[in-house]
Formats: sequence, C-alpha cells, structure tokens
Amino acid sequence: MSMNLEKLVAVSTVSSVMSLVSTKKSGLFLEDFDTKKIRFFSSRKYNFTPLESISIYVESDNETLPLGDVFTKMKAQLEENPLVSAKASSDEIKAYFEKVLPIYDKEQVYLSDIKKLIKWFDYLNARDLLQPKTEEELAAEAAADLEAKADVEEA
Repeated sequence: MSMNLEKLVAVSTVSSVMSLVSTKKSGLFLEDFDTKKIRFFSSRKYNFTPLESISIYVESDNETLPLGDVFTKMKAQLEENPLVSAKASSDEIKAYFEKVLPIYDKEQVYLSDIKKLIKWFDYLNARDLLQPKTEEELAAEAAADLEAKADVEEA
C-alpha cells in the first residue's frame, strides 16, 4: 500500500516539506506543519516538487518506484532497519537504503537523493503525516489506470 503524498510539496531552499493550500499563477500558498502559518512562495524565487511526482529508479529497464511506495517500505522496516541520520557516513546511508530497496539503481540514484529522501521521511514520520492511501483513492487510481490503458489501446 502506498503513502498519500498528494498535498505534500518540497520547496527549494526550505528544509521542510509543506502542505499545499492553494495555487496562484505566480506561486503557491503553503502551510508549515509546525507553525501552521500559511505563506506565499513565488515561483520566480522558488522551485517546487510535489512529493507525489517523485519516483526512485530501480534496476529493471529504467523502471521507477513511486516515493510513496519507498516510504511505505521504510516505515514497515523501522524496527528491524532503523532510520539512519542524513548526516551519517556515505557507507551507512547506502547500506541503510540497500536494505530498504535492494533493487534501487545505484547509477541513477545519487547519495544526495537518498539523503533528501531520508530527511523528508524523518520529518513526515515524526509528525505522523505518512498515511496510507484510502480505499477510495486506490480505487480512483486503478480506474484512471484502466482508462489510460484503454485510450492507448484505441490509438
């Protein structure tokens, strides 16, 4: 089961993940999870990455695994494979991630990517924000996938 990352956004130069409140042509209104303050971030000054759009390369023909699935694996393994610090040594971080996702593509997934992923997971998990998708969300995704496949077959 994948995590629900739908309204979570990473912002360049801001160390935390924020919640999308509203969009505007010139940027986003985002809420800080700790202070609950809503701020406007201009797209001229910041780059935005919706966490839902991130995938990790795996070793099978440029396939990817959605970040929500990686977070699900990390959460499920917390007891037997505790989260390492993003400031740990390169070898420790790689060894940790190898246990989480043994099939990750070591040539396309960089240490800096893994560090970001660990920081995001730690931040979200500490605030109990990593929730599995609901049955309705999973059903809607499945229906959209079927529709997309039907459209491809018709073309």
